[in-house]
Amino acid sequence: MELKIPSKSQNEAFARVAVAAFVAQLDPTLDEVTEIKTAVSEAVTNSIIHAYEDKIGEIIIKGKIYENYVVEIEVIDFGKGIEDVELARQPLFTTKPDQERSGMGFTVMETFMDKLEVTSEVGRGTCVRMFKAIKKRKSEGAEN
Repeated sequence: MELKIPSKSQNEAFARVAVAAFVAQLDPTLDEVTEIKTAVSEAVTNSIIHAYEDKIGEIIIKGKIYENYVVEIEVIDFGKGIEDVELARQPLFTTKPDQERSGMGFTVMETFMDKLEVTSEVGRGTCVRMFKAIKKRKSEGAEN
């Protein structure tokens, strides 16, 4: 799956729904879908608020499903990038305290996903890769 959206706040909800529809083919639990949607929401919101700030840019969302029921979601922007990724991943760190940002975006993503990778280059953009193992249902493969 690949989705390209403008970095407009109203597209955050669309991204969440599109990723949920993509993941639905694995028959995830409601909790698993909610966690993935929340993580995607945080990543897309980071791109809208931090990467592009007051301009509209492009956000690419890619999804892959591996044979072992692991879902990979990438959220890519071509915005200003992150100077210090490790610092940005610290809970409560924000570059926009005047806008009442909580600084919990990466923490939320790490909490709800099994693995999170962030690569960024100043002036070129950021790629957030998230992985989540979907629990295989017991009824899978059962013959009736």
